[in-house]
Amino acid sequence: MELSQYLEVFIEESKENLQTCNEQLLELEKNPQDLVIVNEIFRSAHTLKGMSATMGFEDLANLTHKMENVLDAIRNEKIKVSPEILDVVFKSVDDLEAMVLSIAEGGDGKRDVTEVVAMLLAIEKGENVSMAIAGTEVAAATESPGVQTFSMQYEAYEQTVIQQSYEQGFRCFEISVSLREDCLLKAARVYMVFEVLGKLGEVIKSLPSVDQLEEEQFDQSFVITVVSKEDAVHLENAIRKVSEVEEVAVMEITARHLLNQNQNDDSIPETIVEKGEGKGQGEVQTSNPAGNVSKQSNPSSKTIRVNIERLDVLMNLFEELVIDRGRLEQISKELNNPELNETVERMTRISGDLQNIILNMRMVPVETVFNRFPRMVRQLARDLNKKIELDIIGAETELDRTVIDEIGDPLVHLIRNALDHGIEMPETRVKNGKSEQGTVKLKAYHSGNHVFIELEDDGAGINKERVLEKAIQKGIVTEETAHTLSDRQIYELILASGFSTADQISDISGRGVGLDVVKATIESLGGSITIDSTAGHGSLFSIQLPLTLSIISVMLVEIEEEKYAIPLSSIIETAIVKKEEIMKAHNQSVIDFRGKVVPLLFLEDVFDVPKNSKEEELYSVVIVRKGEKMAGLVVDSFIGQQEVVLKSLGNYLNDVFAISGATILGDGQVALIVDCNALIK
Repeated sequence: MELSQYLEVFIEESKENLQTCNEQLLELEKNPQDLVIVNEIFRSAHTLKGMSATMGFEDLANLTHKMENVLDAIRNEKIKVSPEILDVVFKSVDDLEAMVLSIAEGGDGKRDVTEVVAMLLAIEKGENVSMAIAGTEVAAATESPGVQTFSMQYEAYEQTVIQQSYEQGFRCFEISVSLREDCLLKAARVYMVFEVLGKLGEVIKSLPSVDQLEEEQFDQSFVITVVSKEDAVHLENAIRKVSEVEEVAVMEITARHLLNQNQNDDSIPETIVEKGEGKGQGEVQTSNPAGNVSKQSNPSSKTIRVNIERLDVLMNLFEELVIDRGRLEQISKELNNPELNETVERMTRISGDLQNIILNMRMVPVETVFNRFPRMVRQLARDLNKKIELDIIGAETELDRTVIDEIGDPLVHLIRNALDHGIEMPETRVKNGKSEQGTVKLKAYHSGNHVFIELEDDGAGINKERVLEKAIQKGIVTEETAHTLSDRQIYELILASGFSTADQISDISGRGVGLDVVKATIESLGGSITIDSTAGHGSLFSIQLPLTLSIISVMLVEIEEEKYAIPLSSIIETAIVKKEEIMKAHNQSVIDFRGKVVPLLFLEDVFDVPKNSKEEELYSVVIVRKGEKMAGLVVDSFIGQQEVVLKSLGNYLNDVFAISGATILGDGQVALIVDCNALIK
């Protein structure tokens, strides 16, 4: 069997099973007497062991087997769950994850696991884990379930095939196979058995039928009749190598067996056995389900796995279609042909629906990022000697895969910061009238075209005075400016480059690097981060992210003869401002916008656009926002709203100020996309 084609599926399913182990181990830590949880962990470990053995990753299979033995002893109440035992099992899962990661990166999945194996063996033997060195495994004696033997009835043409097979030097065997009772993917195991036998001979019948086997409509046992030149021992040994096969019994079918069958079945004439005459003479019915099972191992499944690279290609092609759609819309307006207008409108609607489908295909639940955090919080809480509970809400919220890939590290940094700086020590919390266990809430939800991720803790909150003191000390703000800042602006100073209130560099949170890295990453994704805090009660970090990065809605504007695109996600509104309404404050042009002083930025100056000497009386202004900060972008005119494809400027132009990319418009012109976050300081 060619296994390389199944490698990607193996890696994905292994990650899922290991994630289940992590999640259920955390639950087991809270409910150590709940054997249902132990069974869940055992099933995931057992499935991983079987898949690893099938794929030939013996080190992975062996370590999983050692861990499985400990879990089996726990569920059979031979071992009691303790924090020390869970630490060892968690370490085993860590090693297994590292081995799977090695395989995913093209490695062999090998890893030195001597220490953890010694600890697992010590647990299994009831020894002191801390004193464990290397040992030998004591396998638990288990009673093998008996194999149910079927006596299959053969039709006339099947008897003919069996007889002719003997005449041509083949032999025929009835093979009874019993799977383990806890086997999860029975159809997959059947497929593997058929695959093995297909290389050694020809399958002519099965009981239950192939369709029933595919749909897992059987208990644990099934029977296969196979024609082969191999002997019974070779066939049995080959089948036993398939994971989760419990027992195998091979019985050779002879002419006497068929004759005995016919004597009990008046419907089949004896002459058919002797002469080989009849309906199916010379034909072999190939009941091999290998092809069928591989297409759909679970008939009720409605999903398929698609490589993300294929979706990237599909998205790129659609982006080109969006550009051409804009071009057609432009031509349609210029020609003003009713039939062309109608066709273009229809194409616009259809391509819009197609766009939604493609974007939805790329959406991934944030759960894929969130699911690593419970285990991380557990370990960090132990390292810090704190009691902390992580509460995850809205893990099913979906984000574009490109955003998902980037948001993980910033969240890790924020969670570490909350655990290290936010949540107090248990004795301090009790002294302040709180429960000794702190809570960190991680919440995700949709709002409009954005996804919000909030991280809230019930810790000590942010000390404003200390933040201001450090910010002034490091030259981030002046003393004069410090007095004008709002509470939120003070809190957001912790996001400034080089800022830290820690007296010593900690390996837990900052590791010597400030939260400015978090801010930079989020803003590079077109998002923003805000901070709220209440002294003594905790802090709230709120991250706003776009649903997708490749196709965005913009306001097209014109500056002289150049076109620019401003993302709608940053725009509050547009306005026409008279010249006399513009004021000066600290050498900066400002306007009064709904009672707030908003600075004006003339984009022709920002982007050094050649301008004429004409003096304007009215100015077109786009009011944009970044958090609580606002600015007015002065342009020559508004063109209108449009969906555009965001294209990178490439490696040579990756540091152009306040430009995040470019797009091709319907008339073939290139418009630069303005990065409003870079303009607002």
